[in-house]
Amino acid sequence: MTVKNENQTDNWALEHIRSRKQYVRDSYASIAPVREKWIHRNRYFYDRLGAFLKFIIEPGSSAVLFRSELGQLFEKLELSRAVGVDICEKMVAQARLKRPDVDFYCADPEEVSLKGKFDHVIFYTLGDIIDIEKAFLNAHSFTGSSTRLVVINYNYLWRPLVFLAEKFGLKVPQPTQNWLNIPVLENLLHISGFEVVKKYYQVLFPFNIPLVSWFFNGVLSKLPVIKKLCFLQILVARKTPEAAIGRKEFKVSVIIPCKNEKGNVEPAVERVPEMGLGTEIIFCDDKSTDGTADEVRRVMAKYPQRDIKLVNGPGICKAKNVWTGFDAATGDILMILDADLTVIPEELPYFYGAISSGAGEFINGTRMVYPMQKQAMRTLNIIGNRFFSGTFSYLLGQNLTDTLCGTKVLWRRDWPRVKKLLGSWGINDRWGDYELIFGAAKLHLKIVEVPVHYLERTYGETKMTKRFQNGLVMLRMCFAALKKFKFV
Repeated sequence: MTVKNENQTDNWALEHIRSRKQYVRDSYASIAPVREKWIHRNRYFYDRLGAFLKFIIEPGSSAVLFRSELGQLFEKLELSRAVGVDICEKMVAQARLKRPDVDFYCADPEEVSLKGKFDHVIFYTLGDIIDIEKAFLNAHSFTGSSTRLVVINYNYLWRPLVFLAEKFGLKVPQPTQNWLNIPVLENLLHISGFEVVKKYYQVLFPFNIPLVSWFFNGVLSKLPVIKKLCFLQILVARKTPEAAIGRKEFKVSVIIPCKNEKGNVEPAVERVPEMGLGTEIIFCDDKSTDGTADEVRRVMAKYPQRDIKLVNGPGICKAKNVWTGFDAATGDILMILDADLTVIPEELPYFYGAISSGAGEFINGTRMVYPMQKQAMRTLNIIGNRFFSGTFSYLLGQNLTDTLCGTKVLWRRDWPRVKKLLGSWGINDRWGDYELIFGAAKLHLKIVEVPVHYLERTYGETKMTKRFQNGLVMLRMCFAALKKFKFV
């Protein structure tokens, strides 16, 4: 289905990010007048969280708190320097009146600039941060080798209860939240130059009922397995010794497989950023009938300053088209970018940073963290993707949240090794996603994921049809992985 015409402005994708940010800001501005009332109604919960932060953060240290709201989490802390950062101006104004001993700033965590280094950097919920990786990367500017990053996350298993609580007026409504769990957070910290040193689970029962609350939070929440059900997941991390992201530079080859994607050729060239020592853009035309190849030649002449190449695909399937591009590439790093541009090209530097820093050797994009635009992926596809991602995570022993995201990155030096394994899994993978993931797992490459924002098409028609047939192929892939990785 054609969603938008080819004349749509190039900054449409970035405008989506800005509108999402404004939506979050407006949501918190609407609840600012009643926020203190809700905090008071849930005093037991905030007291427990504050007491636990006091356990982590020693007296006399310095701390910056993101999503500081009204500063309620500072109440139990004894800090030599306290800074609060929130995106809502109304929240910040109230917090300044309530806690004059704290320096409050209205800013985005991804962009705020703070002077000096802090002993602790606290992220109080990441559910509404637009770009979590950028926020973590920005934190490097005010963290030192001894700084501890404290990440507080709400357990996604509680989402149905939270939803019901909001519907019945038992909890203040929040904007649509990111999809986060501990493996996703560990991965985000890892690719951002931090490593987890301790994980905590807190608050199994968030209400104050004598004896009942003590039993749940003081006894049951400490037991293995049961503790994983706690409402709060708290990670303490430190800067990795090798956290100088991108300290070495490499040449990049961006492989763009295309079939009847004429309208996306020039936007791709304009939006793919220059990375490292140079960026080679390779369009792999898979026998298009809409003039895609001619459009690539026109764009090559229009943008002589860009390193653009055109290779002819075999016209068999996307996977073999991508392999053709890999074989023609000259860069140190191979990146796949689907020609529909539903994954934002401007986010490719995150993949470059993850692989060039050594955080990972095979970088897999995931669309299952940030909220998608409404028509970007159908509900059935989302359900199927989550099911198969969980299944393959178990089978491969690697956490994967999105096996079918087209954006995947690997070293060119590893491609010949992966190539030798193609076709050895007992099933024909027409898309190539599983061939690459299986190959990386078999070669024991370090696999990490990078969250991407997933948007609707602006030109052309989706190639991902025959969902039930594709589902059967994926089931056969599961059995192939079971045989290859479990029964050895």
